[in-house]
Amino acid sequence: MDSYKLQVLHISKSFPGVLALDDISLNAQKGSVLVLCGENGAGKSTLMKIINGVYQPDKGEILIDGKKVHVRSPVHARKFGISMIFQELNDVPEMTVEESLFCGRLPTKAGRVDWKTVRRRTVELLERENLPYSPTMRMKDLSVSDIQMLEILKAISIDASIIIMDEPTSAIAQREVDRLFSKIAELKARGTCIIYISHKMDEIFRIADDIAILRDGKVVESRPRNELDIDKVISLMVGRKLESNFPKRKVELGEEALRVEKLTAPGVFKEISFSVRAGEIVGFAGLMGAGRTEVMRAIFGLDRFVSGDISVRGKHVRISSVKDSKAAKIAMLSEDRRRYGLISVRSVRENVSLSNLRQFIYRGRLHGSKEMKFVSDICARLNVKTPSLSTAVEALSGGNQQKVVLGKWMLSEPDVLIMDEPTRGIDVGAKYEIYKLMGDLAAEKRALIMVSSELPELIGMCDRIYVMCKGEISGELARDEFTQEAIMRLAMGFEKLTREAS
Repeated sequence: MDSYKLQVLHISKSFPGVLALDDISLNAQKGSVLVLCGENGAGKSTLMKIINGVYQPDKGEILIDGKKVHVRSPVHARKFGISMIFQELNDVPEMTVEESLFCGRLPTKAGRVDWKTVRRRTVELLERENLPYSPTMRMKDLSVSDIQMLEILKAISIDASIIIMDEPTSAIAQREVDRLFSKIAELKARGTCIIYISHKMDEIFRIADDIAILRDGKVVESRPRNELDIDKVISLMVGRKLESNFPKRKVELGEEALRVEKLTAPGVFKEISFSVRAGEIVGFAGLMGAGRTEVMRAIFGLDRFVSGDISVRGKHVRISSVKDSKAAKIAMLSEDRRRYGLISVRSVRENVSLSNLRQFIYRGRLHGSKEMKFVSDICARLNVKTPSLSTAVEALSGGNQQKVVLGKWMLSEPDVLIMDEPTRGIDVGAKYEIYKLMGDLAAEKRALIMVSSELPELIGMCDRIYVMCKGEISGELARDEFTQEAIMRLAMGFEKLTREAS
């Protein structure tokens, strides 16, 4: 078909002990969006990395505009008009915004980098996309969502004819999502071919022209969007029908496990007060920048606060470091597992035991057999899918990486577990497993705090929800009051404006 911009034909790829792709064939048309769905480990990202030249296929071929091409590297891919936005951000913290945007393609003049052109083009790009960043800001000073938006800007700035987007909305707010989708519509109108990987069903059916579902390294279905529905896609992805998207367990609540009173960090958040009981799952909702993560980081000892009190099981605790929070039996899964939760090049065993080495190092040596037993037991309990405990964490899927982070903190047996965006960037099946684990932990009378930008999962899993707006708690909702509309009114400050007006 002459409208096919991209074709992959009979692609296979193996890694040691794993057949990642098994005879994959797909077609993507000009001016359209092909959405790829599948559980983590299904082969989506591997296939995209082959198209982008990161990996070389064992078998098969790639055609662009009907002509066979051999993509040797990501830099080479640009010559074919291919650009890719990766799910796991690969920024260099010390680089500036302008250096990051033009990395690998810096313009030169008289044998030197033409920094004036770099600055001018950076400013033009930022103004065109209405992004409020300075060209000289360093990447380490930006949030996850900021970096994701810049990655998107980098991809579209080279006028690529094929753009691969691997979970591009996993760390950005709804306003940025809407902006991205508007940009996708513009790109389609120009004839750009977009391959979009996502686990978010609302996104898939909002932007897809065609949907392809991968499972276990194979294409199990590929159809136009109007021939599929959400239930069918989920069933094809996981190979089974999930009983419920949110397996909420009924748990009898115990004593108050955590109380926070008037916690304040000027300019960040103000007079934050809330409580969590044993066995309770309490949600925190709010728009990007509302201060949810900052509050949790302060409670966990990562950031400072100037006033306020924290009590665990009725006893006041002083927290100024992670060491203090661990002693108080508080643990936290951060929103960016790669930056804050894992050492990607180290093994599963090393990552799980890392924060609890005192359990295994005594009498002057590491007791490896004891460490291996503890790690093996926790990984079995969490159903971590890995070839071995010696496998590097970076080789695991996003869902299994998240379980490794959870396993690390479960070894410390926390009474209070803070989970910041616990299902970001993982598939439907892995999300279901995380939800079940949350239910199990609540049944063990642990207190859970769930920070999430996905309202359906807050509504599906929480007993109560606190909503934040501009650094303050704007409201609290009981389970029978949960609606997306009620949460959004509080998140946008409508309820406060209504009260002030009356």
